[in-house]
This record gives sequence, C-alpha cells and structure tokens, in this order.
Amino acid sequence: MIARMIGTVCGVGYLRPAPGTWGSLVALPLAWALHILGGFPLLVLAALAVFAGGWWATAQMTAGQSDHDPSEIVADEVVGQWIALAPLSYAAWDRGIEVLVMWPGWIAAFALFRLFDIWNPWLVGQADARVDALGVMLDDVIAGVFAALGVLVLAGFAHGVLRV
Repeated sequence: MIARMIGTVCGVGYLRPAPGTWGSLVALPLAWALHILGGFPLLVLAALAVFAGGWWATAQMTAGQSDHDPSEIVADEVVGQWIALAPLSYAAWDRGIEVLVMWPGWIAAFALFRLFDIWNPWLVGQADARVDALGVMLDDVIAGVFAALGVLVLAGFAHGVLRV
C-alpha cells in the first residue's frame, strides 16, 4: 500500500493517457512549493528522498512481475523533472528572485525532460535497458540532467546572445 502510494505519487500514475507526462506535470507545482518553503536546498533534499523512496517502491511493486517498469510508476518522473528544474531553483535562490519570473525556463525544463525521457538517447537508454528498480529511477535522473543542461544552454543563449 505505501509502496503503491509512493511509486504512483498518490495515484497520479493511474491517470491516462500518458501517465509519465502527468507525473512530470504534478512535479511542477510540487517543485514550486518546495522552492518557496526552503529554496534550492529543500528541492535537492526532496529529490534525494523521492529517489530513494521511488527506488524502494519500484522494487516492491515489480517484485515477481515480468514488467520491470510499469507505466503507473511515476516517482521517477517527479525526480527527473525536479532535476530539470534545479538550475532555475538555484538561480532564484542564489539571487533572491521569484522563481516563477523564469517561466520560460520552466517550460523548457518540462519540454526537454519529456523529450529526453521519451526519446531515451545514449545514457538514458542505457539506464532504461536495465531490468531492475534502479534502472527505472536512473533513466529519468539522467534525462533530468540532460534537460537541466539544456535549460542552462538555452538560458545562456537567451541572456548572453539575445540579451533578453
């Protein structure tokens, strides 16, 4: 019961279609709330906690099953989305500005994370090819890192080249 609540993020993983997208969407207001409550450090701690809980929950939910990555498990999407948003949270926390001022970055973080999570390029695909609970979590962590790097590149382009 607890594993199912953690793995599906309180049932969000049962939403159709595209439960992974729903998991990523629910991660956005949660990230905002975490940032408001404790800034970047709280977002990082929450991501670590959800990673650990999601890993455990995935192992519990998939024990004895042939499907090692059922679509209803979306804790991995939450962690990956939070990683994609981390550069925005850090910048807002470090500079004392409202995190939602960077709304284009939020859109980019969401879009890039979904792209990398669905596309599974390179290291994302290698992690996804694992047939264990750690692989379920790691592919989204790596997709989140790729998305965070993309957010940084786009921010550098927008502010450095375009000067917006």
